[in-house]
Parts: sequence; structure tokens; C-alpha cells
Amino acid sequence: MVRGWRSRATRQEVIPIFEKLGTGFLFTEGPVWHPTGKFLLWSDMPGDHIRRWSAHDGVTTFRKPCNMSNGLTYDRQGRLLACEHASSQVTRTERDGRIVPIATHYRGKQLNSPNDIVCKRDGGIYFSDPPYGRAKFYGVERPQELSFQGVYRAGADPTSPELLVDDFDRPNGLCFSLDEQRLFINDTARQHIRVFEVTPSGTLKNGRVWAETKGDKPGAPDGMKVDAVGNVYCCGPGGIHVFDPTGVLCEVLETPERTANFAWGDADYRSLFITASTSLYRLRVLTRGIPVF
Repeated sequence: MVRGWRSRATRQEVIPIFEKLGTGFLFTEGPVWHPTGKFLLWSDMPGDHIRRWSAHDGVTTFRKPCNMSNGLTYDRQGRLLACEHASSQVTRTERDGRIVPIATHYRGKQLNSPNDIVCKRDGGIYFSDPPYGRAKFYGVERPQELSFQGVYRAGADPTSPELLVDDFDRPNGLCFSLDEQRLFINDTARQHIRVFEVTPSGTLKNGRVWAETKGDKPGAPDGMKVDAVGNVYCCGPGGIHVFDPTGVLCEVLETPERTANFAWGDADYRSLFITASTSLYRLRVLTRGIPVF
């Protein structure tokens, strides 16, 4: 049974009715809603498949193969950005359909396996780089070239992204605060969320642990987003943990399956599309999300 929650900031409740939109997948991740096309894309990493859902067409294929993509988003021009496990790179799909790499190496060594990604309003592209895509099932088994797991900002040269933080165990989901003055990054292995100040030049400073995702049910920090009033949603034990803007836990949205990620969508941005293990769900909520472009 999924519990509703009452936000300290909004005093609104989630309507705890999960609608299953598709199932039978291997491991779902990276959902992103296209605000003008009115469709959702998400990754099925082990299936090497980016799938598409719309109210008109249901579940269809968007791209297969896809280099076992994980996190997806759009840049400010509406071009698809994808974190690819099998190729250890971040790619951008141009309007003519060409797929171009925007981050591949750091100081001559291949990135681990870019995992999640977010785009700042000024166009800056930030991504996490744990090694999950170098293991069977989630990627292609191969040795790790880098000795650390970092968070980067993509630059003009795909072989030289800017390393922002290198002291994570397993950096994963990331999202900006509403004013983009702070960047939240979670660490799956350490089961917490850190927050960093974003400098005027776009680098990060003064990182600290902001919240922990605790619980005895299956799940760990993974996908993470902020809603229209500044609450932070993060996957964790039992489902999706909802924190108010100060880091106080409001509630845990208990999901039908172990959840890796989620995204707001539909015309009113009051639907949470949830990628949960083998399925895709939709949950109608009263607090709006934010379009990615």
C-alpha cells in the first residue's frame, strides 16, 4: 500500500494510485518527458533499448541498440543527451539524427560509465560517472581505467570534461535547486545526498552531507529530481524519499517495485513517471514538476 505525503512547503498530498503503463522489461532507468512532443523516453539498460511511451501510441521502440544507455535528459535546445554504459560516453542526438559524443575520456583514460545527467539553464551539462556499466547485466564487463568515481561538467572537447568532484564512492543521481545555486548529488553506496554550492563559473564548492536515505526495504539512492516548490525527491529504500528544501524527510512514496528513477510529465507536469525494475508506472500528484527545457 502506497502512502500519501503532506509536504511542509505545499500542504498538498500525493494521490497514491499507481498506473502500470508497461512491464516485462529487464531494468528500467533514465526517464525523461518531452514537453512539446508529449512523450516519455526511458532506458532498458540490459535490453540495450531506449523505449518511448505516449498516450496515443503506448510503448514503442525509440532506439535499439543504444549502447546500453542509462540516464537521459534534453539540453536547452531540446536535443537528447544520453549516458551510455557500453561505450562509457555521453552523447547528444542532433536534430538531423546524428549521434555525437560530448564526453568520452578524462586525461587520456576512458570514463567509467556515465550514469545520470542534468543540464543547467546556461547550457552547462553535469554528469555522474560510477563504474556500474563495467559489470555484467548493466553494461559490458571490462576493467576500470580511472582510479576514482567523479562528477563532471562536459566541455567543448569530449576528451577533456571538467572534473568537479572525485571523492564519491558511487555518485549517481543529481539535480539543481530551483535557483541553481546548489547541486544535489547522491552516493548510492553511502546512502546519502550531498549538496554543493555552485560558483558563478559553474564549479562546485563546500560540499556536505545534506540528507540520508534510510530504511530496511530494498532500494538505495539513485534517480533524483526537484519539484516546482523546491522539494527534493530521491530513490531510496522502499521507494521515493521526499525531502523538503531544508533536508527534512516528508514521506516515502512506497512503490510497487524497486525504483531506480522517475520524471515528471504530462501536459500539466503533475504525473510522476516511475521506472521501477521491470515496469513503468505513472502516479498522479498535486505538486508540479519542472520541464527540462
